Amino acid sequence: MPFRLDPEPTFRHVLAQAGAAAGDGPVPPKAGLWVCSGSALVAEIMAGSGTDWLLIDVEHSPNSLESVLAQLQAVHGYPVTPMVRLPWNDTVLIKQYLDLGAQNLLIPMVNDADQARAAVAAVRYPPHGVRGVGAALARGARWNRIPDYLARADETVSLTVQIETADAVANVGEILAVDGVDAIFIGPSDLAASLGHLGEQDHPEVVAAVEHCLEAARDAGKPAGVNAFAEAMARRYIAAGARFLLVGADVALLARSSEELAACFAPPSSADDGASPASY
Repeated sequence: MPFRLDPEPTFRHVLAQAGAAAGDGPVPPKAGLWVCSGSALVAEIMAGSGTDWLLIDVEHSPNSLESVLAQLQAVHGYPVTPMVRLPWNDTVLIKQYLDLGAQNLLIPMVNDADQARAAVAAVRYPPHGVRGVGAALARGARWNRIPDYLARADETVSLTVQIETADAVANVGEILAVDGVDAIFIGPSDLAASLGHLGEQDHPEVVAAVEHCLEAARDAGKPAGVNAFAEAMARRYIAAGARFLLVGADVALLARSSEELAACFAPPSSADDGASPASY
């Protein structure tokens, strides 16, 4: 008799459980780390760090279906929730990564409610969506070892959309109102560029836009997250209501730590102005 599986808790369920555990008190934020190296070994190291969740990035990283599969397999045994960011809001890509076994998707550059509805349709089977049916062939259904997967597929998937342009900020209320959007995630880097402040994630206009989105999510009763590598900004956004954050990335941690170690043994350089590279 084949081994039968139940779906694992999605990111949506993890956030809900954290809220329930907090009761009437403040909900503790979920801190996560970005996995951009494309390495399953590095992903496993990050999964064992004690962080709450990982973002496996396909948009700005050398990842593919095959490398994401290896990373999902590598982190599977750890008490960490993986999320996969796709390169674009594309129905075919969404189908492929869901079939691959990515349960928690982050869709970038969602600027209005129509784009949000398109993402929702892509993660749902007909008649509620347009996801192609290939469960018997797919790791996402554990090759039909998840009982009644086609009827229960929504239980196995969470959808987070990324707010990272001025248009998205203006439309954030309508985006949050779309049924099937479980959470929003705010990207200050692209948002800064869209607002005319390229590389200035801490510009007052950018910070105000982020906090506006956090407030809108709170009013809508949906969780919101934000990317914040600088600790001071992370704590500010937590105070403003961020339920989940990305606070570092594998490649950035390696770059900065290796630079610091090299600098311990390097002679002073007149070319070194002491400036730190801008955070993501």
